[in-house]
Amino acid sequence: MPVPPQIQPYPKFTFFSRFVEDIQAGRKTITIRDESEADWQPGQRLALFTNPEQQPFGTIEVLSVAPVAFDALSDEHARQENMTLPELKQVIRDIYPALPPLYVIEFKLIKT
Repeated sequence: MPVPPQIQPYPKFTFFSRFVEDIQAGRKTITIRDESEADWQPGQRLALFTNPEQQPFGTIEVLSVAPVAFDALSDEHARQENMTLPELKQVIRDIYPALPPLYVIEFKLIKT
């Protein structure tokens, strides 16, 4: 029997464990992902889980999704990630060595 839509869980979205504290404290308000993880709509809510542990740690609401070129990353992007710009660029290079098309997903934590 299918679950009624009103009680289906939100889609799952993962972050590395090292980002949990910054997200929960409101210091990290964007994430930069490749196309495979950027198909969200403003207003959509996502259930957060740690990667790789798969521990739940909250819910976010997507505020916007916009393409961004690696070379166009700015100090403002870094501030929203709670990093310096060199740190942000290194993290992206570590996660996406081929530097595919990237997207900025702006979000807010939903307090429960």
